[in-house]
Amino acid sequence: MTTNNTNRSGKLFLAMMVGVGVMVGAWAMGVVLFSLSQVNWQVSELLRSYLVATGAIGEFQTLVDFYSHIKGVEYIICLAFLVAFPAFFKYVNRPQEKTVAVRR
Repeated sequence: MTTNNTNRSGKLFLAMMVGVGVMVGAWAMGVVLFSLSQVNWQVSELLRSYLVATGAIGEFQTLVDFYSHIKGVEYIICLAFLVAFPAFFKYVNRPQEKTVAVRR
């Protein structure tokens, strides 16, 4: 009896998650299609406007503004490496598991 109830609740949960995934996917597709219709179905223009809106690209008035932007990006990259390298080093230098061969 318990197995049947657990199986039913598992299937119900899976169906709910698939339903939520379908709704989110439909919403995302609608957003992309609406955005493309606003820029005359030009994918490159949509990508450009996204990059401008997020600050990834922009027009800089002076060389100092441009240099300050590049310097900030470099600091973010350095911070990412400073966080990732110790974790990678620990992963690479972990102790090896000893395997025992069993003879039959």
